[in-house]
Amino acid sequence: MSYFSYLECSKCGNKYSSKEVHNLCECGAPLLVRYDLEAIKKNVDKNVFKGREKGLFRFKELLPVEDEKNIVTLGEGDTPVFKLEKLGDKIGLKNLYIKDEGLNPTGTFKARGAAVGVSKAKELGIKTIAMPTAGNAGGAWSAYSAKAGIELVVAMPYDAPDLAKKEAYIYGSKTYLVKGLISDAGKIIAKGVKKHGWFDAATLKEPYRIEGKKTMGLEIAEYFNWEFPDAILYPTGGGVGIIGIWKAFKELEELGWIKNKIPKLIAVQSEGCNPIVKAFNEDKEASEFCEDANTIAGGIRVPKALGDFLVLDAVRESKGTAVEVKDSEIIESLNLLAKAEGLFIAPEGATLVAAVNKLVKDGFLKEEEKVVLLNTGSGLKYANLVDEKLPILEIDSDI
Repeated sequence: MSYFSYLECSKCGNKYSSKEVHNLCECGAPLLVRYDLEAIKKNVDKNVFKGREKGLFRFKELLPVEDEKNIVTLGEGDTPVFKLEKLGDKIGLKNLYIKDEGLNPTGTFKARGAAVGVSKAKELGIKTIAMPTAGNAGGAWSAYSAKAGIELVVAMPYDAPDLAKKEAYIYGSKTYLVKGLISDAGKIIAKGVKKHGWFDAATLKEPYRIEGKKTMGLEIAEYFNWEFPDAILYPTGGGVGIIGIWKAFKELEELGWIKNKIPKLIAVQSEGCNPIVKAFNEDKEASEFCEDANTIAGGIRVPKALGDFLVLDAVRESKGTAVEVKDSEIIESLNLLAKAEGLFIAPEGATLVAAVNKLVKDGFLKEEEKVVLLNTGSGLKYANLVDEKLPILEIDSDI
């Protein structure tokens, strides 16, 4: 049974049918999926999810796919949570955890949004999807579109990670490289959408990617026995993940399934591309376009997010904060976590290690608090960031 009721504008509140294809509201703001939460509360026990087959679609009552035959899955979701004992001791946190999204299909959290987004596109009869991407979303959506038999057109910056380019290519997407940033790729895709009638799946221009990312919040709540951690740090570019996690928490709160207060959400960006941090510090409702955006963490090199106001609302309402880190600190953090915990994470995730250290030092995070770092991808996709200098031995050499 589906509990998907309607789509609602995140700004003006206009409502749209769940049975039709929609992108943005007529006012230009993102649309959000709304459910019959009262019916879910009456008919669904939160403990039922644990007994189902692993994967994010076990939360089907809180997802928008109405007929299970339309589900397109590659085994995404249910990523592990590890306690970071050594790192926690080093920076002064007794309960520091990491949720590792790098173990998803295609190596990133983008698989979650792709699974739900492509499944819903299949259900709505969409034949061609088009999207700009910094890299990883293009790879993920290419994989799921290939499985669904849906054509995908992708445009990404020419300096996107090589593996992301190869992913899109090997899965058969029509892939184009753009001499510019993701914002420039977005302008090109928008022209193609208008000309060819493709479905625009750019970040927050369709309502369903959020629902896939939302499942990270559901899993975190379930992992801690429906008692939230005190804080969650999230690397923030387009911001869909943090918006989705916040949406999950608000829905769980309305369902009465959570036992305590909502955690502080902390948006982390790079010093070279920090529009959300700047807007937060200046107490603005939305961010300004970040000129000359530049960072080694390409997934968060987003000069201006369509849903920036939603990210800022989530951070402020949860009594969180926004932090920026240097690229040099990202590299240091990659090395630190790999050597201390045996985890090779994405540079976007490494921003969180640098940020959590700062937040402990300035007193925003306390020693006893439960803190979760949400790593968004595998470091194996960024092997170019490892500057190895290995000795070469002759065959008869001694070590």
